[in-house]
Amino acid sequence: MAEGAKGSVPLVREVRSGVEESVHEGDVAVVDAGGTLVAWAGDPHRVAFARSSMKPLQAAVSLSLAGLELPDPEVAVMCASHNGEPIHVQTVRSILATVGLDESSLRCPPSRPMDPESAAADAQKRSIYSDCSGKHSGMLAACLAQGWDLPSYRDADHPLQQAILGSVLTASRQTEVPTGVDGCGVVVHAMPLANMAGIYARLSRPEAIADLAPFVARCIEAMRAEPYLVAGRNRVDTAVMQTVDGVVVKSGAEGMICASLVEPGLGIAVKVRDGGHRAAGPALIHVLGELGALAGDQRDRLARYATPPVMGGGEPVGEVRADFALERA
Repeated sequence: MAEGAKGSVPLVREVRSGVEESVHEGDVAVVDAGGTLVAWAGDPHRVAFARSSMKPLQAAVSLSLAGLELPDPEVAVMCASHNGEPIHVQTVRSILATVGLDESSLRCPPSRPMDPESAAADAQKRSIYSDCSGKHSGMLAACLAQGWDLPSYRDADHPLQQAILGSVLTASRQTEVPTGVDGCGVVVHAMPLANMAGIYARLSRPEAIADLAPFVARCIEAMRAEPYLVAGRNRVDTAVMQTVDGVVVKSGAEGMICASLVEPGLGIAVKVRDGGHRAAGPALIHVLGELGALAGDQRDRLARYATPPVMGGGEPVGEVRADFALERA
């Protein structure tokens, strides 16, 4: 049996009025840039779709092909699963305008903003409100620069998606990966959590991703400079990056969340098995604490994401909390 391979473990518990009401099981992998598994919980070799946690690498490929010198906010929103707040929408429109396109070229499904306040301002579903519209705008810019077909840019056999697949294989150190269709219609990649964590370790050491290195470095630089563009109001990705220097965080659907620790060059992948989004943030912050990446005041500042309150009658009556220990190599 491979090191660390076993069943999932309880990662996060919801306690209401002193009674454990729900438990979210899951798996964690912590890997260094060389691919060595250094810590884990549950089964670090469990295969799962990366979902939007792959966006920094996808954005790096788009950036490498687009031939553009974009400012930090625009690069960050290419890596984002954004809230659809005005600042996000404005930034995506700026990318499209730079290459002479508008939002009618976006092929992400129309949706309303994730942010309730922003959603209340417009009842219409629009593609630009999709949390993936930044990624799609970068993909369109790449296709336009390369002279590739625009309407089919999401398709698995499109040259852009083939280029991204090649970079995923290089960064994950795999010879093949299962693929599927993500919620936004773009190709999504599946792999063991340890390989996903390995990608995030290499994001902190871009030279390990060969010719893509300067574009990976640019994406990570932009995410660190503009964390609000990566997610937004009341989002754990933004909160952790605003609070803890040297950590890059990118969540995905179905309880996936990943992080890169620039020092000491580690990658983290967390997957909540039931897909419970509320458990992913507490689990990741707990891992950061276990790895010594959080100072005391930082843990306090992240309390609302590390231990979200459970409400009863409009008042806190419990909390959602991570409760597990990492195993070490």
